[in-house]
Amino acid sequence: MQLDFTPIIAQVFTGFFWLLPLFLLIAFFKSVRFKGAMGEWAVNLASSLALNKHDYHLIKDVTLPTEDGGTTQIDHIIVSRYGIFVVETKNMQGWIFGGEQQPTWTQKLYKQSFKFQNPLRQNYKHLKTLQACLDVELKHLHSVIVFTGDCTFKTEMPANVVRAGGYIRYIKSMTDVMLSETQVQEYIAAIEAGRLAPSLATRQAHIQHLKSAASKNPTTQPTCPQCGSPMVMRETRNGPNVGKMFWGCPRFPACRGMRNMGG
Repeated sequence: MQLDFTPIIAQVFTGFFWLLPLFLLIAFFKSVRFKGAMGEWAVNLASSLALNKHDYHLIKDVTLPTEDGGTTQIDHIIVSRYGIFVVETKNMQGWIFGGEQQPTWTQKLYKQSFKFQNPLRQNYKHLKTLQACLDVELKHLHSVIVFTGDCTFKTEMPANVVRAGGYIRYIKSMTDVMLSETQVQEYIAAIEAGRLAPSLATRQAHIQHLKSAASKNPTTQPTCPQCGSPMVMRETRNGPNVGKMFWGCPRFPACRGMRNMGG
């Protein structure tokens, strides 16, 4: 008598079919994009709850064209009479070492040390682009770096480099009135008019621009081929290539994107 395994196979596939959405959901929650979005969402929530909307005007995810024909993406811009705050978020883990004048900072994670670009220098380009867009004096723009994620500063940081909700205290510490209410409204309108439409296409075009710029000048900091984050220099610790430097994603182990040095 020939046994018919069709019912058993059907049950196995049916069970797998119901588990597949669960696997996809778990993968989504562990993805770099979700974690980055959660970090930005936390900053947005803190801004909405702790900053008076009459005095502070939050504009999120602003992509502006640059003078070189590319684009730059700013996580958060907060326009107020006390100046315009340009906020860059960093979702990182481990110990963070850095100084205001150092070109690169260090992330120590799982007994390994990784170099990454000084975020203050990275945010300076955002400030210069916004300055050109608004035709405003640079002294009216405030750079703010916010680290989200499970990280700890192991060196003294500048006052404008903070963890989580600490950026609210920094913003509120700026009490000198710099702009009139009319200027505030004009700058908000100019940002809204000058920004590219927030969309998946805009984000993909921005990431493609970063990749293109890195490929044309391999001595500059490249971007992760998987998530588009500015990469960090790492050193191979094991295997035949021990001691060899390479570019790795700063969001490791959540993202394992890498590039060889010089390409």
